[in-house]
Amino acid sequence: MSDQPAVDAVEAAVYTVPTDAPEADGTLAWDSTTLVLVTVRSGPTTGLGYTYAPAATAYVVREPLAGTVTGLPAHDVPRANELMCRAVRNAGLPGVAAQAVAAVDIALWDLKARLLGLPLVRLLGAVHDDVPVYGSGGFTTYDSARQERQLRGWTEEQGIPRVKIKIGESWGGREKRDLERVARARAAIGDTAELYVDANGGYTGGQAIRVAGRLGDQDVTWFEEPVSSDHLGTLADIRGRTPMDVTAGEYGYTLPYFAHMLAAGAVDCLQADVTRCGGITVWLRAAALAHAHGLDVSGHCAPHAHAHVAAAVPNLRHLEWFHDHVRIERLLFDGVLDPGGGSVTPGADGAPGLGLTLAEERAAAYRVE
Repeated sequence: MSDQPAVDAVEAAVYTVPTDAPEADGTLAWDSTTLVLVTVRSGPTTGLGYTYAPAATAYVVREPLAGTVTGLPAHDVPRANELMCRAVRNAGLPGVAAQAVAAVDIALWDLKARLLGLPLVRLLGAVHDDVPVYGSGGFTTYDSARQERQLRGWTEEQGIPRVKIKIGESWGGREKRDLERVARARAAIGDTAELYVDANGGYTGGQAIRVAGRLGDQDVTWFEEPVSSDHLGTLADIRGRTPMDVTAGEYGYTLPYFAHMLAAGAVDCLQADVTRCGGITVWLRAAALAHAHGLDVSGHCAPHAHAHVAAAVPNLRHLEWFHDHVRIERLLFDGVLDPGGGSVTPGADGAPGLGLTLAEERAAAYRVE
């Protein structure tokens, strides 16, 4: 241990960025998004990680996680992850604590790769050179013109051949408008692009099955969270009665959550969010669980936190190129990736770690205490 560089410091900062228009999905509305940035330092080398979470997450990073991680060997990231999870036992791991652990874990992997002078994907070991992405947005607050502009921007301008819109508006209370918006989305992207929908748990079980029958008319191939992911039996029932893939998993904060979801036969593709599930360390384990069940894994949101680890698993389906997070990551960081043609290529420029650096002048306007 004494021969390894040690973690000298752990710090957290909070940035809140307004949306570029009012946004909502089936069960939530928002007008800003908060990113909690973690930096870890070993000597002159700094790694960064982040999560999309309440500002309170920064307090969990500062206490108890900073004290737990400081002084540990910088190369032993799984050791740090395990100790962090133990440190928040009484605080409760799922939720804010898990997001704090995730941000520190991502920063530690970024630090390790930078200490070794490697892109993170080279450190982890690549299975894929390119990571497919899908355009994600289509908020229920969008009018027809804005939805069409966004969809065409992905498919025509950037060449992304798969896109997703939100449905389940008002907790499933505007089913007719949901279906009209799906039909307009299909008309906007044509017959060749894949069309996905996300209800964010807004429907009841019977309603989701009824809606799924109509979604098939528009060749929808991905039905995300038709009901709450808390109801695994209902998800499994819907999965057995609908033609498109049923997907969920973004609210997985611990590995057992994913194990329960897979054991229930609830999904065709497991979604896992590296900024929620305990970081890169646990995301790799969730992907391995899915692989053992013969299923793909898809990275949920936070595209630049996912890109390198996504390239390192054999059962990757794709990565969500989420409108809000793409905007924020382009604003706050230099070194962001280009999804042109429908995929990103992490590590192609040889930059170490995640390849990101904080754009301090741009970011300063959004920093909050």
